[in-house]
Formats: sequence, structure tokens, C-alpha cells
Amino acid sequence: MVHFFDITKFNLYKEDNRREVKKANGGLPSSLWETYSAFANCYGGVIILGVAENKDGTWRTTGLKSTDRDKLLKHFWDTINNRKKVNVNLLSDQDVEIYEKDEDTIIVIYVPMANREQKPVYINDDIFGGTFRRNHEGDYHCTKLQVKAMLRDQTDNTMDMDVLDDVPISDLNYETIQGYRNRHRALKPAHPFGRLNDSEYLRSIGAAAISNIDKCLHPTAAGMLMFGDEYNIVRHFPEYFLDYREILDPTIRWTDRLQSSSGEWSGNICDFYFRVYNKLVKDIKVPFKTIDGNRIDDTPVHEALREALANCLINADFYGVRGIVVRKETDRIVFENPGYSRTGKQQMKKEGISDPRNKVLMKMFNLINIGERAGSGVPNIFNTWEDQGWVEPVIEEQFDPDRTLLILSFDKKQAIKTSDKKQANKSCHKKQNQKTLENIEKIREYLSKNNISKTSDIAEYIGLSLPRTRAILKEIPDVSPIGNNSNRKWTLQK
Repeated sequence: MVHFFDITKFNLYKEDNRREVKKANGGLPSSLWETYSAFANCYGGVIILGVAENKDGTWRTTGLKSTDRDKLLKHFWDTINNRKKVNVNLLSDQDVEIYEKDEDTIIVIYVPMANREQKPVYINDDIFGGTFRRNHEGDYHCTKLQVKAMLRDQTDNTMDMDVLDDVPISDLNYETIQGYRNRHRALKPAHPFGRLNDSEYLRSIGAAAISNIDKCLHPTAAGMLMFGDEYNIVRHFPEYFLDYREILDPTIRWTDRLQSSSGEWSGNICDFYFRVYNKLVKDIKVPFKTIDGNRIDDTPVHEALREALANCLINADFYGVRGIVVRKETDRIVFENPGYSRTGKQQMKKEGISDPRNKVLMKMFNLINIGERAGSGVPNIFNTWEDQGWVEPVIEEQFDPDRTLLILSFDKKQAIKTSDKKQANKSCHKKQNQKTLENIEKIREYLSKNNISKTSDIAEYIGLSLPRTRAILKEIPDVSPIGNNSNRKWTLQK
């Protein structure tokens, strides 16, 4: 998180959702701990002591002296290690830095994002009254609903693994189960699950389990969500709601709508997925392509939309409010689900880490070849949109209530005219060269501290895209690659 604060840029900074300044002249301000909780429960940030905000938003030092430093730091470490004040200490000595500016002392505290197993991070031994989050307006109290969502996300066993001990298997929708099994057989005719009877099959895919109470087979929460009827599902998930809206004519509120509560169909996740997917792709152009004489009607865009819809369902918090909403508009599709991203929206864009909120639902989709690329679904969507020349997808998180949005626009990236490019190149060529030199020095500095590093880590540090970072790395004579293209790392020659 070093890039959150650079003393050389002090006069350029203003407070935002990742930086907070506090005077601390009379000792540690009590609001420091609210900010600590808020940063830890969001994406991390820096708390900067000995600095105040001017009326225009710029910063000034407040006269904190080096003689105050040791006293403040002792108070800080004593307090953060007091479980009655802060429930978990996320920091070590390296997370606190001291700077001198104009003979004044500045103490910079780097607060990382807590892991989901550590959330909520709260203060004053009060989990509901002392849990905070951060937005552009500052720190705010989390609601009980938000705190309960963090508690649900702590465990490795996801909520869809729960066995519904009071529900008979017969409460599941037989037609949906048979439709799912038929797809599974068609895709994987030799799969060993194909020989099982329905009860054994449901148990094998995680849709049912033996209860510890009566030792009988009952649906799991995943089985109820995937194969139940809506009127049974809402008994266990009162906020459950699936909503597809097609808005292709701005003069009409919607041109098509599908709701789980309509009573006209099962209302479960499995049927929703296939009904909505067919609506999403009906306008997607399919180029004429054959393999072994058979026409292929699938494209990377189809695959990306499957990933997006499955991702929306698999990562939903079905105890969260407002339900799942999928909106198809003339120039974009929006996927919206209750619940914040468990890995953070930046990690969603990277490959390799998958932490679904509903692991059993993911398994059931994987068995029919939907969302089977663990940890690479969202990056695949971004790559597909880039290949199509469309505007980069947007991941947006909203809090109170917690919601995650994936916005896929079909607008083309704006092309720059050749004449404009030439003029722009002349005016900014010198500036680009200077910026490149600055990035080269940043890379050397990073590699000297971290030794062998991945391209993605370097790109995040200097704040550039992966392709641009790779291009710069190849230009640096004293930086050498290690490994092949897919696993390449970089080291600084000494």
C-alpha cells in the first residue's frame, strides 16, 4: 500500500476514501480507531497523523514534533493490542512510517484490507455499534445487516452448504432436476453420476445431504436455491428475488420482464439462468463457422455472458436485500447481486483467486460447463470485451445495502483520428518520455525491495495496465525475465 502516500506529493494530496488526516497534537484522536475499522472493512488506506485539512481541501502540517512521536506511538501500539478497544490488530512495525516536513513530524499508518475471516473489524468491544466502513464522505457506522453479512462470510463452509433439516426432498422441483440432469448427460455422457438415481445424484452434486438430526436425506440450501419452487425458497431466504428486465424501448418501462415471484414458473436459480441467458444472447451476432462440417453457434461473447450471469448468481448473498437484478438495455447489460465482493473488485479482475460466496452452487454450474474456469471468469469477460473493441467493463460496489454490479457496455471505444493522433503525439511525446522514465525508476525501486516479482504486482504498484507494464519492462536493460510467458516474473540484475 506504499503507493497510497508519497511525501514528495504531499502538496498535491486531498482526503479521499483511501487517505485520512488527523491533527494528533493533543494525543491520539478517538476518531482514529473509527477510521482504522473503516479502512480494514473496505479496501485499506492510510491514516496520517500531524496533518490537518485546509478549507480548500489541501493539507498542512500541524506542528507535531519529534518529541511527541515516541509517546504517540507507544499509546498507539498499546491501544491497538488491547482487545477491549480493537478486536484485531492487522498491523506490524513496517506498517507505520515517520516523515519530517518543514521541521514538523508526520506519522503515517498503513491499514490493510482485512481478510474475510477477520471481518468485521470493530472497536470498543461492540460488534454492532463499533463496526465502520469508508466511503467518499468519510467513516460511517455499519448496519446490523452489514455486520451479519460479514459474519456469514467468515467461515470456509459457505451458507449454501447448510442442510435444511425440516424440508423433505419432495419439496424440490422434479422438472427442474430432470432438465438439469438431461443437460449433464448431454454434455458428459460418460460421467459416473449419470448412473445414479435422483436421491443419490442430488447428494453427489451437493444439492442434498444426510442430516445429523434424523439421519435422513434433506435438501441443502444450494439444492433449494437451484431446484426449489419460489414459494418454498422464500421460507428459508425471505429476501430471495430474481428479476430480469429488458429495456429496449426508452418510451416503455420495460419490453420484457421475468420475476421469480410471478407464479408462472418455478422461480429457482436453475430455470432463471437458462431463461435469462437465452434472452441475453438472442441479439448476439453469430459468424458462420464450422468444425468437422458442424456449424458452431457459440462465440467468446456468448461464453463471457454465461460467465457474467453465473458469477452474479454464484456470488450473491441470498440473505441480502433487493435480490438479483439483470437489466438488458440497448447499449449495455447490467448484472447486480446482493453482497460485496469477497475478494475485492481489484482482485476480481485478476486470474488465480476464486472465493465464491456459494461454493455448492458453483460446483453445480461447473458440472454443466458453466463458470468452470475458477478464478478466471471475470478476467475472461474483460479480455473478450477488449478483443471486441468495446468499452472496458465496470465493476461497481455499493454499500448500505451491500451490492455488486458488473456493467457490460456494447459501446465501441472512441477512435482517435490520424490527424488528431499526430498532433497529440507532438504535444505529449516529451511528457510521455518523462513519465516512462519515472515508471522505470519506480520498477527498479520495487524490484530492489521485492526481488523476483510478477508482472501483475509491478503493474499494480506503478498503476499501469499489464500490457503497458510488460512493454516498459522489456525496455529496461538491467531487468531480466524469468520463466515463460504464462508464468513470467522479473528480477533486477545486480
